[in-house]
Amino acid sequence: MQVSVKWLKDYIDFDWSAEELADRFTMAGVPVEHVIRADEGLEKVVTGRIGKLTPHPDSDHLQVCSMDVGKDEPVQIVTGAQNVAEGQVVPVALVGAHLPNGQKISKGKLRGVPSNGMLCSAGELKMDFTKLTEEEKDGIYILPADTPVGVPAKDVLGMDDVILEFELTANRGDCFSVFGLVREIAVLSGKEPKWPEISVKEDDGAKAEDLVRIGIEAEDLCDRFSARVIRNVKIGPSPEWMQQRLEGAGIRAINNVVDVTNFVMVELGQPMHAYDYDHVAGHSLTARRARAGENLHTLDDSSRLAKGDELVIADAEKAAGLAGVMGGLESEVVDTTTSIILEAASFNGPSIRRTSRACGLHTEASGRFERGVDVENTKRALDRAAQLLQEMGACTVTQGIVDAYPHPRQSVTVSFTADQINRRLGTEISGERMAEILGRLGFEVSGDGSSYQAKVPSWRNDVSLMDDISEEIARIHGFENIASTMPWGSVVQGYQSPRQNFMDEIRGILVSLGMCEELSFGFTHPDMFDKMRVPEDSELRKAIEIMNPLTDEYPLVRTTLLSGIMENVARNFSRKNEDVRLFEIAPVFYPKALPVTEQPEEVMKLAGIMTGRRNAIGWNQGNEAVDFYDLKGVVEELFRRLAISKYTVEAGEHYMLHPGKTAVFKKGKEIIATMGEVHPAVADAFGIKQKMYVFEMDIETLMKYTAKNFHFEPLPKYPAISRDLAMLVDEEVNAGDVGQVIAKNGGKHFKDVALFDVYTGKQIADGKKSLAFTMQFQSKDKTLTDAEADEAFQSILKAVEKNFRAELRA
Repeated sequence: MQVSVKWLKDYIDFDWSAEELADRFTMAGVPVEHVIRADEGLEKVVTGRIGKLTPHPDSDHLQVCSMDVGKDEPVQIVTGAQNVAEGQVVPVALVGAHLPNGQKISKGKLRGVPSNGMLCSAGELKMDFTKLTEEEKDGIYILPADTPVGVPAKDVLGMDDVILEFELTANRGDCFSVFGLVREIAVLSGKEPKWPEISVKEDDGAKAEDLVRIGIEAEDLCDRFSARVIRNVKIGPSPEWMQQRLEGAGIRAINNVVDVTNFVMVELGQPMHAYDYDHVAGHSLTARRARAGENLHTLDDSSRLAKGDELVIADAEKAAGLAGVMGGLESEVVDTTTSIILEAASFNGPSIRRTSRACGLHTEASGRFERGVDVENTKRALDRAAQLLQEMGACTVTQGIVDAYPHPRQSVTVSFTADQINRRLGTEISGERMAEILGRLGFEVSGDGSSYQAKVPSWRNDVSLMDDISEEIARIHGFENIASTMPWGSVVQGYQSPRQNFMDEIRGILVSLGMCEELSFGFTHPDMFDKMRVPEDSELRKAIEIMNPLTDEYPLVRTTLLSGIMENVARNFSRKNEDVRLFEIAPVFYPKALPVTEQPEEVMKLAGIMTGRRNAIGWNQGNEAVDFYDLKGVVEELFRRLAISKYTVEAGEHYMLHPGKTAVFKKGKEIIATMGEVHPAVADAFGIKQKMYVFEMDIETLMKYTAKNFHFEPLPKYPAISRDLAMLVDEEVNAGDVGQVIAKNGGKHFKDVALFDVYTGKQIADGKKSLAFTMQFQSKDKTLTDAEADEAFQSILKAVEKNFRAELRA
């Protein structure tokens, strides 16, 4: 947002310099980012008349000018310009001038003739070339013959304005207008604004309601939609003063109608649009949602296909404009336009922001709608636009305004006491002073001296609480007038929670095992559920929709970490990094119901992935890829260091993992980890052509099964005895189940069992496999005999024969 100081002074008198005004705005919470002077470098540039022009005695192309610059004596200047003549008035840069193009003017001699200045061209003064003729662009800039001599050139050239460039916060939509800034100046200076009288003479006998129909279908996206009809329109340039004001606001002049709508937008803060009446099908305009696939042909001559959630202004046949962002090309006002529909509306800010970002179109109008406009301002804006065009003699105005306003704005009243405000701010401001400040800001204040009620003006959409009222009082009272005080309170030592320490321990373990921690957004996209083969009825699909997402790529709050991990792997692959070992510890969010009415459940999860080579590239390293057992080893080592023991590993199922290559780690009946190979269909969906292995765990579950109390045992004094057991079992028998039976029937001296061989093939019958275990037996009190070990071995053998119909292999 930028505006010229001249425009502000049209409506209020103040004596501050532009820099002082900028400081006062900034201290009042309306920050000014830059003060841009149009006259920068023109301090010593004045108007001068060429009194006498003689050829240079030692040059064919130089001339010696005797210049009248309003001083007692003429100034001699040597110039090489060929378009100058005696009697002309031109801009003259005197000695000491530092021109906008960087050129410094000093005394000198040109081929022996003294020269005490320079005649200036438009380029040297950094004038706007778009407003100049071809003749004015070349050579010395010639001023009108009646231009007074010796006056600052900036005043004559219209370059005496100063531009304030604001960096407004999102909540101050009211300051995106000249009127809003003037209100602020009035409060800060104590002076009264000179508001223009807005009145229009409806000099056309036709009624607007008979000429155009206005409607709102998407009432959640459009609060109000108003329109006027003007006829006998004469398209032409707007007045010079209006063009200058728009130029100061950074807006290019186009024609009188477009310039007026832009002028009113900047003046009142109400964006408007003008439609060629004869090119609006059915002479009707409706604010509705776009239809998916509908063509949106905007003023920039670009066509876009609607997604179906954009708000459009549609005529009887098609979308005639992208509401709040840009109008349609077909109904554009052109030189042959004779009748116009002027539209002013109030649209839903978040909706306009999403549409603007999705289309890559940020306009002056969309910026204002995003921050919120005054819903009560639409009719006044239409009257102001009609008034300005009427004053130019550019139209006649039909009778009345067509206004769709289904749910009028309910006034907001905030109650507060002077004591509440003072305790919050640390001040001693009287209640009367508070009421005065709010009154000058446009609030209607009533009260008895201690407690007050403030009715919020319609243009202040950001005020709804006592806290907002205190902010208004503080910024106008002056933050510099509030005494600084040291904070006080008891100091406590900060510390991490047990869960935070536990997660840090997991991070350290996984990093030591060669994995890398990733940090990703807590958001996802609905397409991710399809790519990951999440069942349609899964709770994971019940994700919370974000009202104002950072980007359309992430409209949902995530319910699983695996979506982010898979995206990051795909991103690595797109950059030719195919050896990836990632993990993430982060929360996921499960809503209790949709739409959300209470805080969702936040659950801390751990997930990881491994793919690519087992070892780093090297002359002495193999080129084998990681497999299921590499990741299983990582999980088992993590559990060992976390002191999680006595778990079982079983075949399992998971929506995104390969059937038959999925394992679950259990404590009793509770799953503490799931791991396995990513399903080929999932890998294809992410464009990855090599095998990947993932794990997923719940942090709270891991904490529950981590050993809390430890005791130490002395090293064994007596040797252990080992026995090997090789057996034939059916192919579907799980080795883990066999191991459990061995441990259960090993007797009091049984210590450990490990599977060391699985074999199918020659000498093994079809449907069978060979499992080989090694077992250890050890006593704390004595050296075991072979007979004792054999007795335990026989007990184990009988148990596996009974439970699995196992056959001992010779």
